[in-house]
Amino acid sequence: MSDNQVVYNGETITRGPLAYEGKAKQVFETNDPDILWLHYMDQVTALNGKVKEDFAGKGHFNNIISDLIFAYLSHQGIAHHWLTEISETDQLVRRVEIIPLEVVTRNYSAGHFVSRFDVKPMMQLSPRVQELYYKSDPLDDPFMNNSQALSLKIASQDELDQVFAMADQVNNALVKLFDEVKITLVDFKLEFGRLKDGQIILADEISPDTMRLVDQATGKSLDKDVFRKKEGDLRVGYEDVLNRLREHVK
Repeated sequence: MSDNQVVYNGETITRGPLAYEGKAKQVFETNDPDILWLHYMDQVTALNGKVKEDFAGKGHFNNIISDLIFAYLSHQGIAHHWLTEISETDQLVRRVEIIPLEVVTRNYSAGHFVSRFDVKPMMQLSPRVQELYYKSDPLDDPFMNNSQALSLKIASQDELDQVFAMADQVNNALVKLFDEVKITLVDFKLEFGRLKDGQIILADEISPDTMRLVDQATGKSLDKDVFRKKEGDLRVGYEDVLNRLREHVK
């Protein structure tokens, strides 16, 4: 069997043409219309892709971390698109129609929240904050409120209620998981998609590219902020996160 083929649930899945390339992943069609093949690239970006560098091995870390987290969320009863890891950098996922919204959950102040509201970093937010952004690289993912999403027919009120409720479920699960491995989950971004029958499920990836993670003992960042702030090699933190999750997630 070639590197472009894998057996999943007794079916041979063959990687087809490139369907889409984002800032950190390539998405390929397969011979199964309901399955896509994701490849995590050794690339990191900041400022919505305006700053870009190659980091050998980064795709491996994000792929495996995302695999472990999706597997963990499965045990929490949270529906998502992830199917299986197929290599160090690749995975199979269910095909969804991506809803062009990013849901950001903030447990502590960081990033734009600090500069926008002139508050101190790492201030605990109670209740937690949920924000909505329009997923559009040309527009730099602008902030969006619920009524704008409704008026532009991006999602229905029921769908917005669902994605915010699922984001809360994910937050509750991941805060607990990371606390058990002595990491603080500061904030994170989620994306969602629709299956053919209209069901809303979690999509994209969950990795240090899409979360802010802080070591509880040292206060050091273990995520992409290391690259944004030019504080060193981000792979050190990513490897630390991976090792802790591997020991904890069964």
